[in-house]
Amino acid sequence: MFTGIIEEVGEIQSIKKGANSAVITIKASTVLGDLHLGDSVALNGVCLTAVSIGKNNYSVDVMHETLRRTNLGELKSGSKVNLERAMAANGRFGGHIVAGHVDGTGTISSMKKDDNAVWITIDTSAAILKYIISKGSITIDGVSLTVAKVDNKSFAVSVIPHTGQNTTLLDKKPGDTVNLENDMVGKYVEKLLQYGSIPDEEEESTTEKTGITMDFLRQNGF
Repeated sequence: MFTGIIEEVGEIQSIKKGANSAVITIKASTVLGDLHLGDSVALNGVCLTAVSIGKNNYSVDVMHETLRRTNLGELKSGSKVNLERAMAANGRFGGHIVAGHVDGTGTISSMKKDDNAVWITIDTSAAILKYIISKGSITIDGVSLTVAKVDNKSFAVSVIPHTGQNTTLLDKKPGDTVNLENDMVGKYVEKLLQYGSIPDEEEESTTEKTGITMDFLRQNGF
């Protein structure tokens, strides 16, 4: 699990592509501090496992589904990327709950400076927009941000100087693709609402034994 607070900006050293997969090596420093084989690191918001660790770099395997669903397939040697290690149990929760499981991508439609901040507007699909609410959280290339505006085509965030200086967001330009992960709370609520009327096995067993149902209780004033 991650928080969307980027620890450092790394650099892609090499990409070895297979038929439908890739091995990516990333130059880094901070995230290597206590990194072990098998540990998870979010790269542009994508949770990936460290499969080898060097003095100033580490490598990850990327499967076909990840390349298809994210912008990792667009990376090349020299590309800058946002990096965050999995959250430690004693760490501060500075952003929001981020799984590192990207829901899809969006396309930057505009970037406008507003005094010391920069407004970034991103077009994306209805499947992602339905979970986005004004003042809610969204993860963009691994960065936890607050949604300022949303409509039926796009949403906008305001990037403060600190975030701009410590992530890759302000290196982007209109037309660039970014990874998006919705706040998982909304997805859980939707699932519960879909299945909320279906009794679990224990409820079914109790109903069969007693004959008491929700309709029976309502009819009798409960």
